[in-house]
Amino acid sequence: MSDQNPSSMQEQSFVRNSLAAAIQIGLVFLLAAWCIRIIAPFIGVVAWAAIIAVGLYPLHVKLTGALKGREKWSAAIIVLIGLSILLVPTWELTGSSIDTAQRLATGLEEGTLSVPPPSDKVAEWPLIGKEVHETWSEAATNLEATLQKYSDQLKAFSGWLLSSIASTASGILGFALSIVIGGVLMINADKSYQAFRGIGHRLGGERGADFADLCVATIRSVAKGVLGVALIQTLLAAIGLIVMDIPGAGIWAAIILIMAIMQLPPLLVLGPIAIWVFSVAEPIPATIFLVYALLVSFSDAVLKPM
Repeated sequence: MSDQNPSSMQEQSFVRNSLAAAIQIGLVFLLAAWCIRIIAPFIGVVAWAAIIAVGLYPLHVKLTGALKGREKWSAAIIVLIGLSILLVPTWELTGSSIDTAQRLATGLEEGTLSVPPPSDKVAEWPLIGKEVHETWSEAATNLEATLQKYSDQLKAFSGWLLSSIASTASGILGFALSIVIGGVLMINADKSYQAFRGIGHRLGGERGADFADLCVATIRSVAKGVLGVALIQTLLAAIGLIVMDIPGAGIWAAIILIMAIMQLPPLLVLGPIAIWVFSVAEPIPATIFLVYALLVSFSDAVLKPM
């Protein structure tokens, strides 16, 4: 028997090692892909939680000092206040919507549902007044025929409405979870900050650590800007709602605050209210309120740079 060529043995060993390394790398990538797929739905929630924790941490420090160093109590109070601001108006609006839907369903089943005739002021609405008045009058005269006439549009609107409700509900629940996680992060803020700086230092040296501080300062500045603008828009909107004597002005103001924090325009709430005001108020006050609602909704273009 002749000894095997050393170079051949080295080649075989290299092939085996390369194959083993390729399999290991492939398994690592596969495991990483599975992990990313599992945590993907929670990335946004955790990111918002980190933003909330960084933005509210100065308040947490002040409240902890007032509570004589009780960090957990401070974080719990902030979380409870945040959840109350978010969930109480949502609960009220949901209950009102369910009651309204039940009354409509009962009226349709029993044939007692009727639409009151529109006021002549409706025809004076800008742009859409005449068409709305005609359709409203048809519905007041023969509701069943009107529903059949616009069945396709109603189906499309119902689908869009259900999709919007589901998306909004999912967003509210996700934001509520972010508030809770943000409270937990505030309790462990020092450890998280040191870990974040350590990661930055390993990746980029001293510049990486400074970049971590820059990220914290940027998040706080943006959070202050977003919350500040949201509070100003909500205050302005609440003043308009109270002056116009809008029913449930407090609930609408709370919804506007939530939407403004979520970077959604207050016009989504103020717009339908302004249209309703045209049917119950004189044209001049209604027009002034509409213009006011537009100014409040687009005021963020001026407030954010400030």
